[in-house]
Amino acid sequence: MTDSEKAFEKEPIDAVVAWVDGTDPKHLQKRIQYSNSLSRAPIPGAESTRFHSFNEVTYCVLSILKFAPFINKIYIVTDDQNPKIDAVIKQFFPERFNDIRRVDHLEIFEGYEELLPTFNSIAISSMLWRIKGLANQFVYFNDDIFCIRPLVPEVWFKKGRPVLRGQWHFPPFERLLWDGIKRFFGQKKIAASFQIHQWRAAQLFRFQWRYFRSGHTPLPMRRDHLENFYTQHPELLASNISSRFRTYEQFNTVALSSHLEIRNGNKNRSAINAVYMQPHHRGVEYVNKKFNKCLHSSAVYFLCIQSLDQASQAEQEKVKEYLDKIFKN
Repeated sequence: MTDSEKAFEKEPIDAVVAWVDGTDPKHLQKRIQYSNSLSRAPIPGAESTRFHSFNEVTYCVLSILKFAPFINKIYIVTDDQNPKIDAVIKQFFPERFNDIRRVDHLEIFEGYEELLPTFNSIAISSMLWRIKGLANQFVYFNDDIFCIRPLVPEVWFKKGRPVLRGQWHFPPFERLLWDGIKRFFGQKKIAASFQIHQWRAAQLFRFQWRYFRSGHTPLPMRRDHLENFYTQHPELLASNISSRFRTYEQFNTVALSSHLEIRNGNKNRSAINAVYMQPHHRGVEYVNKKFNKCLHSSAVYFLCIQSLDQASQAEQEKVKEYLDKIFKN
């Protein structure tokens, strides 16, 4: 290992968690106000399920502290809200209480305050590198993603470079075709998929016939690489953060980071190592099956639970029972 690689191994790794409580009356009123000002029709990317919170952020942070204790600082990025996690952290990890900091959108959008409030997760993720004090190596979590077993730094960074979890895919031609047909017949607002946004990022680096599609897992990035790119291309940053809600034309910053790494010779690759769960109306046995896979497969590092707000009460209670058992024991 070279001296520079040894230096990278000693660099701290931070975690950044994006969180919103869409049931907060103040936040809900803002979202309704701005969505109504744009259109009477439903706005793609403004669906209420995207903003619901079942206190997943508490379990997300607990999972990092329990299974990735090498993480240096945890930043929770939010819009003038306070996640109610203090009591739980003091109970289970009192020595780490001061390592967790809330970051308001005002901090990362400094100089772009006219774009606030924003309800656009792509715009927010485009600005994470502007968190004050953020380590060069950081891992981006959505609040519905959890570490599920003991991890080591090399899960996310090897020799100072992010480990890219995903697979190469052909461009989403079928989706693009159908979207073109919708436009032809007059549909103006079209919701772009996760795949479209990632493919748009790949195109910035002239990956025309394939793109590296990341999974919905904790995603490692380098702050200095993003800062350098956006400093050199301020027009791309300005365009990507300009809309309060997600748009078809945006690109995914995580995918931008991945393709920038690939273009610069990064060969760190890995399987997804994640279990995805969408428990709404699939029954308690479905929840049991998914958690059993998490608990008994050493290849599973992460768990993602989506649309929990749409699950039945029995399904929600079973999920919470498992999460309490894993993270509070």
